[in-house]
Amino acid sequence: MRRRSVAVVLLLLTATLISLPGRSSAASDVRGFVDGHSHLFSYEAFGGMLLCGKPFDPGGIAKALTDCSDHYPNGALAWFENFTRTGSPTGTHDPVGWPTFRDWPAHDSLTHQQAYYTWVERAWRGGLRIMVNDLVANRQLCAIYPLKKNSCDEMTIIRLQAQRARELQDYIDAQNGGPGRGWFRLVRDPAEARATAAAGKLAVVLGIETSEPFGCRQVFGIPQCTRAQIDRGLDEMYALGVRSMFVCHKYDNALCGVRFDSGTQGAIVNLGNLLSSGSFWQARTCTGPEHDNPIDPGGVLPDQLAALLPPGVSLPVYPPAPHCNTKGLTALGEYMVQGMIRRGMLIEIDHMSVKAASRTLGLLEAAGYPGVISSHSWADPNYFERVYALGGMITQYGHDAQDFVAEWRRTQPLRQAHQVAGYGYGLDVNGLGQLPGPRPGSSVTYPFPSFDGSVTLDRLRTGERTWDVNVDGVANYGLVPDWIEDMRRIAGPDLVQDMAGGAEAYLRTWEAATAAAPV
Repeated sequence: MRRRSVAVVLLLLTATLISLPGRSSAASDVRGFVDGHSHLFSYEAFGGMLLCGKPFDPGGIAKALTDCSDHYPNGALAWFENFTRTGSPTGTHDPVGWPTFRDWPAHDSLTHQQAYYTWVERAWRGGLRIMVNDLVANRQLCAIYPLKKNSCDEMTIIRLQAQRARELQDYIDAQNGGPGRGWFRLVRDPAEARATAAAGKLAVVLGIETSEPFGCRQVFGIPQCTRAQIDRGLDEMYALGVRSMFVCHKYDNALCGVRFDSGTQGAIVNLGNLLSSGSFWQARTCTGPEHDNPIDPGGVLPDQLAALLPPGVSLPVYPPAPHCNTKGLTALGEYMVQGMIRRGMLIEIDHMSVKAASRTLGLLEAAGYPGVISSHSWADPNYFERVYALGGMITQYGHDAQDFVAEWRRTQPLRQAHQVAGYGYGLDVNGLGQLPGPRPGSSVTYPFPSFDGSVTLDRLRTGERTWDVNVDGVANYGLVPDWIEDMRRIAGPDLVQDMAGGAEAYLRTWEAATAAAPV
C-alpha cells in the first residue's frame, strides 16, 4: 500500500537477516532496557481531570506537578483516588506536590503524575533505550467521572496526546541545544529506532490502547463503525506515527471481546461494559486450558457508581469459573488485524478474550507475520509459545520485584528455546495500575552503577523530597533503575543482562514485522 524506496527495501532486507532465529549476538546489537507499555500523556484522557499533574509544562515543574483542584484542601473529596488506593471512597492526603511531595507520587497512588520528564530521564540514563508510549482513552470512564475539561471522544483525545508527545520532544530539544538534540526521540520505523537507541538516546514508539478505536463500539450487538472507518482511522494514526495498537480494551466492542477484570474493579468495568454496549459481559465455563480472568461473584460497586445501574438491574450471576468470554474476534476485528498487517504495525493481544486472541494468532500464523506483542501481562500465558514461535515480543507488567523475578525465571526456558534476544517490562505508568511496591528485606545500596557502568545513580531527589526504593518502591518512573537493581540483588546478573537485551528483542520483532508486511 505504500511504495518503498530502494534504500528502505535494503533496510528491510537487512532487518530480515538480523532477525532470523539463531542469529548470534553481534557488536551492532542494541544494549538497553525496553518498556513495552506506558502512558506519559494519560492526564489528558478520561475528561482531563481524573489524573493530576503533567509530565512537563512550559511554565516549569511548579506548574506541572500540582494536584487536581478537587483534591484540595486535604483529599477528602478525591473519592476515585481514595477508592483505587485503599478500597474505600473516604480518605485524605496532602495535595501539595512540588516541592514537598509528602504523599505523592507514590507507587500505589493511581491518580497522581508518576512520569515527570526528569524522572523518565533518570531511567534513560540508567539504561532505558526504547519506550512504547500508548496513547490512551476511555469514553465510558470519561462519561462516568463527573469532572471534565476535555472531550470524551476517544480519537480526539488520542490526537491530543500525540500532539503532547511532539511538544515534549520539542521541550526537551530546547533544553539540549535545539531541534533533534534532545534525548527523547519519537521514532516511526525500526531503522530509526535502532539508530536512536544505538546513539544512546531514548527511542519512543507511539501506540494506542483505547476501548473504541475509530468509534468501533457495539450497541446491542450492532457495530457502530465500518470497514471504511477502520481504513481511514489506521491511515490517520499511521500518519501520526502510531506503530503499535490494541484492538479492544476493557469493554467488548465491534472488533473483539475482552479479557475480564476481577474483583471490585471487575464489577466497575462490567458496569462500564453495560453502559458502553448495552449488556454486561457474557461468560461461559471454559473447557480448554486457556481462560480469561475470573469474574468474582463478590464484586461490589461503590455507592457513586452503583447509582448508575438502571432501576431494577443488578450485577449478573455467572457460571462456575474458569470463565471465558463468549465474544471473540468479529469480522470487523479480522479486517482491522489484516489492515495492521498490511501497514506493518505491531498488534497487541493483551486485553483480548482468549477466543479473540486465539483467532488473532491464527491469522498471524497463516500470514507468517511476526508483529505480535503482549506488553503488560494481560494475555493468557498459554499463548506465549505461539507468540514466541511467530517471532513476537513479551514484556512483563511492572510487578513487585520478587514477583517479576519469579515470572522471568518461569518463562526463561521458553525464551531460550526460541532464541529470544532479551526480556522487557511494561510498567503501565499512569495507567491506573500500581507500580512496584517496596520489597520486604530490600537492601539496595546507594549509590549504585547502571547495568553497563556508564553512570552512577544515587537516591532520586526532586524539590525537597528524596526517594529510596527500599522504602518507597517505584514511587515514580525515576526509580525504575533502582527496581532493576533490587531484582539484580535477588536474581543475580543474568536477569539484568537478559533485560539489557530487551531493546534488541523488541527491535528484531518490529524489523521482522516491517519486512513481512506486503509492499
